[in-house]
Amino acid sequence: MWIFVMFDLPVTTKAQSKAATKFRQFLLDQGFEKSQFSVYARFCNGKEQFETYMRRIEDNLPDRGDVHVLTFTDRQYENIVRFSGQRRRRRRKNPDQLALF
Repeated sequence: MWIFVMFDLPVTTKAQSKAATKFRQFLLDQGFEKSQFSVYARFCNGKEQFETYMRRIEDNLPDRGDVHVLTFTDRQYENIVRFSGQRRRRRRKNPDQLALF
């Protein structure tokens, strides 16, 4: 399962800019990867782990702005069509499952 966090945060004041930067850094610290400037993605191992990340995100929301959290299955993620520089890009490969012994 994939988690996408998309946000539109105000940055008109120094305090708002600092809060937006703090939120972006929080997402990076939680293992999210920057997909675009206000879009971050992370793989998780199921609904329970997703709920854990949701609680953490909720606890770290800035005072103002909009934050949207989406989930995708591995199959849906594989089918995302990407364009970059007017060219279609290859599908991203899902990470291999970890085996813990």
